[in-house]
Amino acid sequence: VQLQAFGGGLVQAGDSLRLSCTASGRTFSSYGMGWFRQAPGKEREFLATVTWSGASTYYADSVKGRFTISRDNANNTVYLQMNSLKPEDTAVYYCAAAHTTVVVTALYDYDYWGQGTLVTVSS
Repeated sequence: VQLQAFGGGLVQAGDSLRLSCTASGRTFSSYGMGWFRQAPGKEREFLATVTWSGASTYYADSVKGRFTISRDNANNTVYLQMNSLKPEDTAVYYCAAAHTTVVVTALYDYDYWGQGTLVTVSS
């Protein structure tokens, strides 16, 4: 599975942004998908995940209520809708795929990673 994330950019605090991640291959629907981010000087952190069917989602406390993950298996795409953005949301955002049917949040649970897209939130 090859992943490509896009949709990042420069926004102001309080704005919204939607990230997309497209996947190659026919087996996209068999993977759980997740979003992570890495700010300068910090470790990569889990943000959100959605199971293969889209039936279950799980969020980190830091983004719960502001970010929404969703997927479109027909178009091999997973989304991250980000609302009420804050300067501390500035980071490179990565999508990842996990060959599992359960909710997973650890980096080592994910088998494939996209290249990352930069989100910068100005105050």
